[in-house]
Amino acid sequence: MTTFFLIRHGLNDSIGNWIAGRMAGVHLNSEGRVQAEKLADHLARLPIVAVYTSPMERARETAEPIARKLGLEVQVCIGINEIDCGIWTGKRFDELKDQVRWKRYNRLRSGSRIPNGELMLEAQTRAVQALEELCGRHPDQSVALISHGDVIRAVIAYFAGIPLDLFTRIEVSCASVSVIELDGQDPRIWSVNQSFP
Repeated sequence: MTTFFLIRHGLNDSIGNWIAGRMAGVHLNSEGRVQAEKLADHLARLPIVAVYTSPMERARETAEPIARKLGLEVQVCIGINEIDCGIWTGKRFDELKDQVRWKRYNRLRSGSRIPNGELMLEAQTRAVQALEELCGRHPDQSVALISHGDVIRAVIAYFAGIPLDLFTRIEVSCASVSVIELDGQDPRIWSVNQSFP
């Protein structure tokens, strides 16, 4: 049984304003850095043996204090990278709200490809495959994964048997922790969207 602590990166200035996607140079803001330190304090008490992160700066900056407190190195895992948001990368939400493709994407995640970007089903598949691979690497151990809201929602939806079109019902806030145990047979979801003020 491998225990995964699925951690969304801390707050940054894009949240609620524009789509960061895989844009380089999106860093934690001051509140996000405080959140990362609080996460590190909380997780330091747990028997975590490895810290994996998305390659995006905001995820790495969240992972670094956690790994430091645990005495571990941060390892990059491409499988839990942010969704490729294609031509929507950098767009403000108010620019997109009236676009037909944006509305369809938010209504039908399972079958709507982001223009020049990724299908949500592809993102879900690569993330779930990453967890399954890490199960083989860390049997009966606890692992921290620092990723992104929609990627974590997609993973939780997969193991909970929730259709992708309903996954926005799962709340995954910045600097939150969700816990899943996998043993190759029956997944167990222990918690979703825990935060530590």
